[in-house]
Amino acid sequence: MSRAEFPDQKRGVGPAIYVTRPSLPPLGQFIPYLKEIWETRVLTNGGPFHQRLEQALCDYLGVPHISLFTNGTTALVTALQSLRISGEVITTPYSFVATSHSLLWNGIKPVFVDVDPVTLNLDPQKIEAAITPKTTAILAVHCYGRPCDVDAIENIADRYNLRVIYDAAHAFGVTRAGASILNHGDLSVLSFHATKVFNTFEGGAIVCPDAKTKQRIDHLKNFGFADEVTVVAPGINGKMSEFNSALGLLQLEYVDAAIAARREVYLDYRRRLADLPGVECLGNAWLEGSNFSYFPVMITDRYPLTRDGLYAHMRENAVMVRRYFYPLISEMPMYRGLASAAAGNLPVAREASARVLCLPIYEGLDAPSRQRVCDLIAEAAHA
Repeated sequence: MSRAEFPDQKRGVGPAIYVTRPSLPPLGQFIPYLKEIWETRVLTNGGPFHQRLEQALCDYLGVPHISLFTNGTTALVTALQSLRISGEVITTPYSFVATSHSLLWNGIKPVFVDVDPVTLNLDPQKIEAAITPKTTAILAVHCYGRPCDVDAIENIADRYNLRVIYDAAHAFGVTRAGASILNHGDLSVLSFHATKVFNTFEGGAIVCPDAKTKQRIDHLKNFGFADEVTVVAPGINGKMSEFNSALGLLQLEYVDAAIAARREVYLDYRRRLADLPGVECLGNAWLEGSNFSYFPVMITDRYPLTRDGLYAHMRENAVMVRRYFYPLISEMPMYRGLASAAAGNLPVAREASARVLCLPIYEGLDAPSRQRVCDLIAEAAHA
C-alpha cells in the first residue's frame, strides 16, 4: 500500500505505522539476478528463474508441485477452471473480495455460509445445509493463516462428491501437526502480494497434488497452449515473470527470519494487551505452525469505543490499522441480492466484520512502535 492512500498525518504524532509493509532483501543481492536476466534475455514464459523458484517453493513448503502465477486472483480463477467447477460453490463471506470474484469470473454462483466464531473460517456445521443438487465445490479460506477444519470439510466433500479448493493467501508456510496445510483439498492457492509474509511484489501460485494436474494448470496459465501450435483450453496469460521469480528466490532466503520477527511482534502485542478490557486477541491458543501474518483483535462491548471509533482514533494518530474484513463480501452490490447473503444467514460473520481490527505486524516493527500502538489503544480506553 502506498502513502497516497492515507490522509496526511497530524503534526506531532510521530511516524506513520502501517498495518503491513513489504519485506525486501538487500538491493545489492538482487543485482546479480538482474544481470543474469539481462544477459540471457529470458524475461518470461517459464524461464530458468521461474523453474528454480517452483522447485525451491516445493522443497520449502513440503508440497509435491507448484505452478507460479502473476497474482493470486488469477491463480484462483484458473484453479476453478482447471477442475471444471460450475453451478454453485459454497464459500465464506468473510474474506478479501478476490475469493468470491474468482467464482463470478467463472460464471459460478457463490453460496455463502457463516463462519466459526473462534477461527472465523468457514463453519463445517453450516456447510451441509447449504448443499443443493447444483453444488459442485467448497471454496474455503484459511483466514489470517489459521487452518480451516480441513478434516470436517473434506469429510463433507467426500460424502457429497464435491471438490475442495483452499484460498491459502494468508497461509504461506503454515503447518498443522508438522505438515503443510497446503496439501489439503484438491488445490490450494497462494498469494505473493507485497503485503504477504512471502512476496514477489505481485505473484501467486497453485499447489497441485500431481504432475498431470500441474500440466493442465500450466497450459491454462499460458493461453491454453500445449505446444507451439496446439491450444487445448481457453486459458489466460497468468505467467509469473523472470523478474518476480528471481525476487522470490531471494526472498525465500529471508522468509524464516521474517516469520521469526513477526512472532516476536505477535507475542509482544499479546503481552501488552492481555489485561486491557474489551480487546480480545484472536487466535491466542494457536502458535505452533503459524506464520504470524496478521494480528486481529476483537473490540467487544467492554471497550468504551466501537471498533470503528478505535479505527478512526488510530488513523488520526497515523497508525494505519485495517478492518479486515469490512464490509462482508455478501454486503457488496454484486452479491447482496443472493439469498445466501441475507444478514440473518450470517450472524457470526457480521459480528466479526463489525468488531475485528488488524493491528500492524511486520518484521521491521520495532519495540517503541509496538508500544505506541498499544498505548494509543489503552489511552482511548481510559479517555
